[in-house]
Parts: sequence; C-alpha cells; structure tokens
Amino acid sequence: MTADSKSPDRGPPAARAATIVYLTGLAMLAFAANSLLTRAAFQASSIDAASFTAIRIASGAFALCLIVLAQGATLPLSRKRGWPAFLLFAYVAAFSFAYRDISVGAGALILFAAAQLTMISYGVLRGERASILGMSMAIGGIAAFLAPGASAPPLGPTALMAVAGLAWGAFSLTGKSGDAPVAGTASSFLLALPMSLLLLLAYRSHVQIDLAGALYAALSGALASGVGYAIWYWVRVRMTAISAGAVQLSVPVISAILGMVFLDERITPGRAIAALVVLAGVAVVTLTARRKQAARQADARG
Repeated sequence: MTADSKSPDRGPPAARAATIVYLTGLAMLAFAANSLLTRAAFQASSIDAASFTAIRIASGAFALCLIVLAQGATLPLSRKRGWPAFLLFAYVAAFSFAYRDISVGAGALILFAAAQLTMISYGVLRGERASILGMSMAIGGIAAFLAPGASAPPLGPTALMAVAGLAWGAFSLTGKSGDAPVAGTASSFLLALPMSLLLLLAYRSHVQIDLAGALYAALSGALASGVGYAIWYWVRVRMTAISAGAVQLSVPVISAILGMVFLDERITPGRAIAALVVLAGVAVVTLTARRKQAARQADARG
C-alpha cells in the first residue's frame, strides 16, 4: 500500500466522510476536555492557577512545535504575533483563574457564548447584518442562565470566564487571515510563555505545584490544546463554513456531560433550558450570517 493510499484525503468518499466525522468529534472532545481537566485540577490537586497557566502554555507550545517541525514548516515568529500571543495568554490565564470556582458546564457555556458574541459583534461593527432573533435569544438565555439563585454561577469567576471568551474570540479573529494556522498558533504559544512566567513571578507567594496538578495542566496544554487544535485545523478546511461553526455548538454540551460524569456536577432544568436557548440563538445568528454571505458571493459571481 502506498503512502498516498493511506492519506485521509484518499479512498472512497464514505471512508473520507467517516474520517472527517471521527476527527471532528475528537477535536470537540479535546476542547471540552480542557474545561474538565482545568476544573479537575483545582478539585483534585493543590496547584495554583498561575502555575496551571504556565504549564499549560509551555506544554501546548512544545506539542505544537513538534507538530510544526514534523510537517516541515517554519514558525512565523515576529512582532506581528505579539498581539495574538497576548490574547492567547489572557484567555488561558482568565480561564484558569475562573475554573477555581465555577462548574465545567457553566464555564464552558459562558466561554463559548462570550467568544461567539465577540466575533459576531465584530462582524456587525464591520457592517455585516446579524439576526435580531438570534441575538435576542442568546442574550436573553445568558441573562436567564446567570440570574441570581441557589445554582447561579458566582459573579467573579463568571466575569473572568467572560474575559477568557472575549480574548479567545479576538484571538480567533486574528487567526482568520493566516494561511498556516498550526504554525501561527504554535508561535503564539511560544510568545505567550514569557507572559505566563511573569504571571508566575507576580503570584510567587501563592505558587503551589504537585504532580497531579502538573499532569492535568500538561494534558490540557499538550493534548486538549496542542493536538486538539491541530486536528481541528485539519478538519476545518475540509468542511463547509456553516458546518464548522455549527459543530462547535456541541462543546458546552459535551463539557456539561463530562462534568456530570467525572465530577458529579449537576445543573437545574431551568438553567439547562437557558443554556440551550443560548446555543440556539448563537446557531441562528451564525447560520443566518453565513447563508447571507454565501448568497452575496453567489450574486457577485453571477
């Protein structure tokens, strides 16, 4: 059997489609695992958030650099990568500090909603039209999910996770113009490493690292982040834009399920409904915007 016949892009269409479905599911599971591993680290070990941030970024940089070198590519290290690196650092740091006191499912929903709304708002500011119905559903669902009550997530961690989502959304926007996303992300991880070391220095009186916590952080960085991003970038160029956006709606749901299975977390029926309304609203906005964009491109070609 030749190397070409082993390629995922070769072979019968059904086999190629199955490969894409499988790898897409694996990438979404990796993204959801980031929330599970981070929350589990603060429950099962004594590691602090600054140390978790530094280890996750270092292990992510290591894994992604190995992948880039294996591809025979080069790392685009330049001052232009400074802003994306800062956004990546802000996302990882805020994510880590937030998960000290928020459940896996709630954190993932707030992160996802904030990131998607950031990207949607950017499009609106550039003159793109967004579904009023979808935006109203998303914002109303978030308000209902965060409404005061016994099961409401705490305000401080919620705000931190919103900052993480904003930073991740902005980081995603900076990467849309790149033609080598894995190499660009590897460069951002490398350039974010000194920032994480400065964070460690600032929190040096609170630093606590144990083997279990370091392992959780390394798995989050190398596997859930590094390998997960590489798989997703491979899959993303082999599916439609609408499918790529819609499939990410599964991440908060998978995260909530992982939290319930592995950490015995629970969510009330009312907040579960609110979460589904948020996801449905984001889906309406995303799908409507992309269909309009496709229609405009078709008209331009016609």
